[in-house]
Amino acid sequence: MLFVDVRDSTKLAEGMRAVEFSRLMNRFYKAATDALIKTDAYIDKFVGDEVIGLYFPLFAGKNHAAAAIRGARQLLRTAKGRDGAGPALRFGIGVHSGVAYVGTVRGTEGSMQDITALGDNVNITARLASQAGGGEALLSEAACTSAGFDGQHAEQRRLELKGKSEPVCVRVVTPDFVG
Repeated sequence: MLFVDVRDSTKLAEGMRAVEFSRLMNRFYKAATDALIKTDAYIDKFVGDEVIGLYFPLFAGKNHAAAAIRGARQLLRTAKGRDGAGPALRFGIGVHSGVAYVGTVRGTEGSMQDITALGDNVNITARLASQAGGGEALLSEAACTSAGFDGQHAEQRRLELKGKSEPVCVRVVTPDFVG
């Protein structure tokens, strides 16, 4: 799973007209969907200033975690380059691997229906994205192990995640990471 979240979007929106902010967010959505589709993600949804990509073995193959890490690295490269279309966007990325419920959820008496991913591993991915600094991807040890990603030259962190009783170990990847 990969969550990517724009940093400081509230501050950006405050200083722009709504239509300008919409153009900015559409630029982000395009960059995110391009990177995720190229790496065989299923785009779960856009949630405000966040995009959620799921890497199912059915779509991304048996190396789905490696595909998610490639997606994160592609996004970081996209953020590094400026296209001149507006202010530079900074975003944080979380990548994690694990079992999740993916299926239909319904509101009261069928009033609303959606397909989504639920569960502890989804929550971990979201928390990683929220703790990533602008221009960082936080890769969980589970994702690195599943992907066969060495990352020995990447910074390591132990994070206390909201709602989790144990810290989560991550590798930090930035646009300049070569490993």
